[in-house]
Order: sequence, then C-alpha cells, then structure tokens
Amino acid sequence: MQCRELIEILNRLAPQEYACDWDNPGLLTGRSAKEIKRVMIALDVTEQVVRQAVEEKADFLLTHHPLIFKPLKQVNDENFISRRVVDLIQADICCFAMHTNFDAAPGCMGDLAADILGLKDGEPLEVTGEAAGVPIGIGKVGSLPEPMGLEKLAQGVKELFGLPFAVIYGADEVTGPVRRVAVSPGSGGSMIFKAIDRHAEVLITGDIGHHHGIDAAANHMAVIDAGHYGLEHIFIPFMKHYLREQCGGLEIVTAMEVFPTKVIC
Repeated sequence: MQCRELIEILNRLAPQEYACDWDNPGLLTGRSAKEIKRVMIALDVTEQVVRQAVEEKADFLLTHHPLIFKPLKQVNDENFISRRVVDLIQADICCFAMHTNFDAAPGCMGDLAADILGLKDGEPLEVTGEAAGVPIGIGKVGSLPEPMGLEKLAQGVKELFGLPFAVIYGADEVTGPVRRVAVSPGSGGSMIFKAIDRHAEVLITGDIGHHHGIDAAANHMAVIDAGHYGLEHIFIPFMKHYLREQCGGLEIVTAMEVFPTKVIC
C-alpha cells in the first residue's frame, strides 16, 4: 500500500485533530506516494532506531514521539535532529508520529494504561475534547480493583509494565490502603494538581522532578514515577497488533527495547 493509505488507517485509530495545539504529529519525513511493505515501530526516533530502520530496510518508521518538534532552520548533518532527518530521507524511509492524538484517542494510551492497572470507572484525567459525544483526554483516573498499600501498588506497576525500577514520592503521606488512582503516561509534572483535584490518592506517571514530588506530598498525594519510557513503551506492542489486524500484508518489525535510565545501587 502507499504511505498515504497507511496514514489513513492510522488516523482512523487516532485522528491527528485529537492532538494538542503544541504538538507535531503526522508525516514528518518521506513521500506520501511511497510504496510501503515493511514498517518499523518505536517509541522515539533515536540514532539507534534510525540505524536499525535502515538495516531492517524499513519503508515506514512509526513512532509515538515526533522527531521534529521545533522548526529546523537547516537540514544537514551538523545537528543531531536534522542528521536523523537526512539519514531517513537518504534511506527513503517515511517517518510518522502518533503523539498526543494517540494519548487522547479512545482505546489508546490512557485507556491502555488504565486497563493494564485494572482501573474501574475510568475518566480522562485532563479532558481535551470529545469523540462521538464522549469526553476524551490525557491520562485516566479511576478506582483500583481492590484497595492496596502504596508499596504493593508500586511493585505491581513495576511488574505490569515490565520496569527495571520505580520511584515513590510521598510514601510518608499515603500510609493507608490506596483506592483512587490517576495514571498519566509520559511526562506528568503538569498533572499533579489535576490529579489532586480529581481526588486521586496516587498519580502514576513519569519525569517527576524533586519539586513536583514534594508538592504532591504536601497535598497528601503520592506519586509513582515509572519513567517516561516505562509507561509509554506499551505503544509498541499495541501498534504491532493493530497493524497486523488492519494491514495483513505488511511486514512489521519493532525497535529493540532500551530503557534510557538505569539505577545504580
């Protein structure tokens, strides 16, 4: 199929108009008429991912995070972003991102994470729009299947998402059984007070800094920092399954799993 036909299928799942105004999803490099036979799926367009896509002879690189966020003033090999653009164009690889549109779309990132956690009565943590009259948005907030302690919940998050580690903020503030949980895959510092306003006892997210963590604790809410990659790498197997269902003739390969952070004890 042609690149434009594959994009139509992807946009049926997560329309680009669902994306936040600041975002830059869509076709970022490549030809819309390119014939697509092999797709590679990754979370980020790193140099390692581009190298693997070239070695795999991929025609289409599908990622969650966009390669290009800000306008490029030059496209050459002297900048680490534009160098990847050059490499992709030289290899005739189309690069397509599904970012906050995938975060917000029904059945996608927020719902996936909530389903993995088993949350009940889930609602968008931050409403950004609606689909068929139903609110959609970033993250979810709901109830655990059964109350549990904070450390047990953190251990469950670590196991369910296949994480090498997880960090807890506010462990001294949330000592009883946890019932109401918010989850916001990706960078969730801006979700702290949204989760507090929705009466969450714990926010599960990534990229939490010192001040975000102590602000949450000061408001009697704990945060489980599972890492940005840690919660969002679920994009890769989900999209592999989706493309196999929707585009049976395509070859699908996935990027090597590489957690970008390590803890040395």
